[in-house]
Amino acid sequence: MPIINSIAAWVMKKRIHQMELFMKYPVDVQNEWLKRLLFQAQNTEWGKRYEFGSINNFKTFINRVPLQDYESIKGDIERIRKGEQNILWPTEIKWFAKSSGTTGDKSKFIPVSIESLEECHYRGGKDMVTIHCNNREDTLLFTGKNLALGGSHDVFRFEDYESYYGDVSAIIIQNLPLWAEFLRAPNLQIALMNNWDDKLWKMAETTMNENVTSIAGVPSWLLLLLTKIKELKGDISFKDIWPNLEVYFHGGVSFTPYRFQFNQLLKENNISYLETYNASEGFFGLQDINNSNEMLLMLDYGIYYEFIPIEEHGSSSFNTIELQDVELNKEYAMVITTNAGLWRYQIGDTIRFTSVLPYRFTISGRTKHFINAFGEELMIDNAEKALSVACEKTAAIIKEYTAAPFYFDGKSSGAHEWLIEFDKLPVDLNYFAEVLDNALKAINSDYEAKRYGNYILKMPEIRVANRNLFYEWLKSNNKLGGQYKIPRLSNNRDIIDQIKKNMT
Repeated sequence: MPIINSIAAWVMKKRIHQMELFMKYPVDVQNEWLKRLLFQAQNTEWGKRYEFGSINNFKTFINRVPLQDYESIKGDIERIRKGEQNILWPTEIKWFAKSSGTTGDKSKFIPVSIESLEECHYRGGKDMVTIHCNNREDTLLFTGKNLALGGSHDVFRFEDYESYYGDVSAIIIQNLPLWAEFLRAPNLQIALMNNWDDKLWKMAETTMNENVTSIAGVPSWLLLLLTKIKELKGDISFKDIWPNLEVYFHGGVSFTPYRFQFNQLLKENNISYLETYNASEGFFGLQDINNSNEMLLMLDYGIYYEFIPIEEHGSSSFNTIELQDVELNKEYAMVITTNAGLWRYQIGDTIRFTSVLPYRFTISGRTKHFINAFGEELMIDNAEKALSVACEKTAAIIKEYTAAPFYFDGKSSGAHEWLIEFDKLPVDLNYFAEVLDNALKAINSDYEAKRYGNYILKMPEIRVANRNLFYEWLKSNNKLGGQYKIPRLSNNRDIIDQIKKNMT
């Protein structure tokens, strides 16, 4: 096994040279991908409609092809799900990543082509291993197994045609080559179970005695799995359970609220944390530097990027910009064109660039998930940073949370209500609220201005949630699984009021 590990690690590291090329020539690589995507799809229904064959530059591309969101392409996606092909993309598409992004009622079915699986999602998975091996020369990653907490999938039938849908992680696991099955745990039957209560227990029982060298999954769900393993194993450390565990590949939600719990559980393991940005629509970024909070934008995965300055997003007239025109520390909504047939598609995420040579970034939030009820422009990254400060200063540990505005005096003024499930309560809840408030003021000047004199926005109100309240709410709405996430911030009270109905 050590020989196999050495050979595999050497092969993986060869990919580093290719990464260095797109880091050195990012604009050339992106322009080449745009041309390639347009060429591949020129004879599709969309290719003929917008005359892809005669588009030879960015300006023509954005003038001819309109911006899209899910509602604007949903009709074509439904046609593909029912068996029509060559609409958005030339090769047959039978897999669809089911995503709500949040726990809203409507599900999205994002097309997943064979090209997007192989050139994007699989390459991203290989690259996260490559980066880890490059950063850790003494790696023994290939002497054991990767524990991957995936979702589930199902069949969609229309007349005599079948297509398939599920969490993007389930699609990846289902379509992995046979040899990859020997390097992952648990077995396919357990990994793709639909019942999440049973699945977590089965995963715990079958993986706690494996030689696990890496783990991957959404932090909130993986934390539940690790907790169940501890319950089964008793009072022993994960160093004894998985002595060779060396890396956790995480993504899907911010790691900030969960870092302390993972550090406590895995404190005796010499573990690295590497963040990934793998969404239903594509694999966009990887943390390539240890102990960093930024990710490298992956430019050779069959994705062409455009960006909308957040202050212009939603206005009647705005222009997208190319990668070379982005500015540091400015917030942008992402627009993608992909090898799964998404053309100028707005994914709803916002990012902020921390470096331009190479292009590194942090995820700052969602275009639809923020609080701006009073002009405070509170984004998710503001909330995560402020909560981290509040937890550090009050020795509290947060498990889940959501926040929304409420109003006083006929909506003349208001506050933010924070519904928080604590793993460890702060000694003084009022002090926690004060620290949170001051941290938000320090981070967000708009919030600070609206808080002046309590005239517009009053002190945040902290409400303690029952233990497992968020989990039970997800369960009652049939929303268990990695693809479903608690909306952290909302401009209305729909979600928070629904969750509070289950409070005792």
